[in-house]
Amino acid sequence: MAHYIVGDLQGCATELKQLLAQVNFNPKLDSLWCVGDLVARGPASLECLQVIRDLGNAAKVVLGNHDLNLLAVILGVRSAHPSDRLQAILDLPKTEQLEWLDWLRQQPLMRQHQNLVISHAGIYPWWSIAKAQALAQEVENQLQQADHAELTELFEKMYGNTPNRWDDDLTGVERTRFIINAFTRMRYVEADGALNFSFKGPPPSRHRPQQLVPWFELWPVTEQTLVFGHWAALHGETLRDDVIGLDTGCVWGQQLTFMRWPDGQRYQAEAIVRAN
Repeated sequence: MAHYIVGDLQGCATELKQLLAQVNFNPKLDSLWCVGDLVARGPASLECLQVIRDLGNAAKVVLGNHDLNLLAVILGVRSAHPSDRLQAILDLPKTEQLEWLDWLRQQPLMRQHQNLVISHAGIYPWWSIAKAQALAQEVENQLQQADHAELTELFEKMYGNTPNRWDDDLTGVERTRFIINAFTRMRYVEADGALNFSFKGPPPSRHRPQQLVPWFELWPVTEQTLVFGHWAALHGETLRDDVIGLDTGCVWGQQLTFMRWPDGQRYQAEAIVRAN
C-alpha cells in the first residue's frame, strides 16, 4: 500500500495518467491525495475530473481556487474565462454539470492523515492546525449542505480581497470569504497578518515589496508536515522539509509531480502542452 500526493493538475490529464502508470497505482491498495486545482488552463479538465472520480475512495481531494471558480461558473455567478479552457465541461448537459458541481462541493478545504496536512494554498500562519481544521469545516458545511439556490447566493458574495486580516469576531460572508481566501488563494502575508494578493512572483525577486513574506516562512515548526500547491512560481522550493510545495508548473510547460508519503520519493512527468 502506498500513498501519493500530486501537485496541481489543472487539466493535465495525460501527465496524470502517465504518473499513475509509472507508479503502478492500484486504487484497491493505494491512495492519491490531490492538492487542489484539478481544472483550468490545461487541455483536459473534464478528463482530469473523470480520472480522479473514477479512482473512487482512493482519491482524496482538497478544493483549490480554480475548482471553486468552476462551481461559480456552473452556477452562473461568474463567466468562464477563455484561458481556463472549461468548455468541455460547459458543453455537457446541465444535469451532468450539476453532478460535477455536487461532487466537487463535497470535497474539503483541508485533509489530515496522521502527521500529514494537505490544503491548496497552505495554512494561515496565525492559526493552529486544530483551528484551521475547525474553520475549514465551517465552510465545508456551507458548501455541502446548501441547496443550489443557497449555494448560488454564497458564491455571489464570496469573491473579494477583504477582510484581509483574521479576526475571531468575523461573522457571515466576511468570515467565510477570509477562510476561503486563506485556504485557496494565499501566497504572501504581512507581519500584521494581512493577506496580500497583489504580488505572485517567487520570493527571490527584486520586485517583491519588502513587507511581504511567504506564508510558510512564518509557519512554526510542528510535528506535522504541510503539503500545498497553488504557487507554481515556487516550483516547489520552500527551503523547508516540513512545508512542501508540489505545484511544479505542469500547465506552464514544466512538470507534474507525485510525492510518495512518507518517504518523500518524487516522480515527475514532463508537460506535454503548455497553457496559452
